[in-house]
Amino acid sequence: MNFIKDILRGAMIGVANIIPGVSGGTMMVSMGIYDKIIGAINHILKEFKKSIRTLLPYVIGMLLSIAGLSFCITYFFERFPLQTAFLFIGLIFGGLPVIFGGLKGKKANAGAALLFVIFFTLVILLQVFGKNHGVERELTVNAGQMGILLVMGVITSATMIIPGVSGSLVLMALGYYTPIIAQIRSFMEALTAFDTDGLLKGFALLVPFGIGVIAGILLVARLIEFLLKRYPLYTYSGILGLVMASPVAVLMGLGISAVSVLAVVVSVFTFAVGFVAAFFLSK
Repeated sequence: MNFIKDILRGAMIGVANIIPGVSGGTMMVSMGIYDKIIGAINHILKEFKKSIRTLLPYVIGMLLSIAGLSFCITYFFERFPLQTAFLFIGLIFGGLPVIFGGLKGKKANAGAALLFVIFFTLVILLQVFGKNHGVERELTVNAGQMGILLVMGVITSATMIIPGVSGSLVLMALGYYTPIIAQIRSFMEALTAFDTDGLLKGFALLVPFGIGVIAGILLVARLIEFLLKRYPLYTYSGILGLVMASPVAVLMGLGISAVSVLAVVVSVFTFAVGFVAAFFLSK
């Protein structure tokens, strides 16, 4: 049962990571597995079997959601943006008790409050400037492009596991979001059609990106674990600022000019579904 729940948690993290403005790190915090995942990543060499057992269901869920759910989630965000956004906002708010639990017993001070404000503001600024993203790049198979994709993987994963920071939004700002998502879809289509040329191109472009993702996760996870151990009050205060700003950033990214009464009613329902799901998955 726990293995299945962890796959579902991984699926939510994977979906969040491919949606601009939504953070996979926030989903980890909301479901109460952030410290667990960070610890497993950092001890993967010392406690290889234990770490793999911990991470495997999350990785399976992420891969399944990125490969399959990316199509329908993108569709729902385009057709029903408010309702879909409130599903994720519900997931975020449903996990707030986990963060408050990390702050329990720790006396707040001016430094912690300042960090909360700084990180809250950073997320909002990222959303504001991220919307004006650069020219989208064209992916071609050459050494230079593969090197760039390696760097993009590091940047994406580094932002991916920081709560409140959307790796997809950073990729969008750099002009690589749409090309990489399109390449993932092309690779999946080539796989089902047994298209050798398409598969080789996909490997050549996605493998460097994947290596960069793994490297970035290992580097940032070690830093975050250090901060959680040495400065728990300040780290959790910063995380709370990032997470609390996430719903605001998500709504800012929708660009909705008019909302119907039915859309609001359905959004309340999807919020409740997300809240309950986060509460269930954080157990």
